[in-house]
Amino acid sequence: MEHEFWHERWSKEEIGFHEGSVNQFLYDHWPELSGDGAEGVFVPLCGKAHDMWWLHDRGHSVIGVELSEIACKDFFEEAGEKAQVHPGKPFTTFRHDNLQLWCGDFFQLTPDDLKYTRLVYDRAALIALPPSMRKDYVEHLTAIIPEGTRILLITLDYNTKITAPPFNVSDDEVRELYAADYDIEHVLTNTLPNDHLFTKRKGLIGATESVFRLTKR
Repeated sequence: MEHEFWHERWSKEEIGFHEGSVNQFLYDHWPELSGDGAEGVFVPLCGKAHDMWWLHDRGHSVIGVELSEIACKDFFEEAGEKAQVHPGKPFTTFRHDNLQLWCGDFFQLTPDDLKYTRLVYDRAALIALPPSMRKDYVEHLTAIIPEGTRILLITLDYNTKITAPPFNVSDDEVRELYAADYDIEHVLTNTLPNDHLFTKRKGLIGATESVFRLTKR
């Protein structure tokens, strides 16, 4: 998606992808991924997800990257926390304790930026991108995270043709995108109920979410 698309979505508050609470799959499956440690976590295309506060409260240092300055400001303001803002290029950083939001383009990140990262949480990055961008996203992520990094990936799949995110990403596509460089464990698939907010809004039947644990080889 073009940068202007996301800036417009945030400026108009068209952010139906924002959950407003901690994701249940994160709560259920993160401990098995991370163990008892407090390794650094990277959250790509993070928005203002409450999940990052949950990770922070578990003792992790967190770096989220987000294109929208509105999202970065809202993230701290809505939590009643003040962030130190450091303007710069290619990223303006918002910092509070060991939680940082880097405002800028994900594709400008370098391996040095994430050299202390050992965990990645992707609930809304891969499914935010149209098919034409997913391969580039995975290739860049693979290039910038260290060997052995573990990823909790949550995807969404449905049959209806929708031209705006969140997009459908099948389990087969996950394997196609990641198999060359990652060990893949398909943890579960969950069918969304018909009264789920997203399925009701989009008129979907039989939509599913899948959870994967990936380890970069």
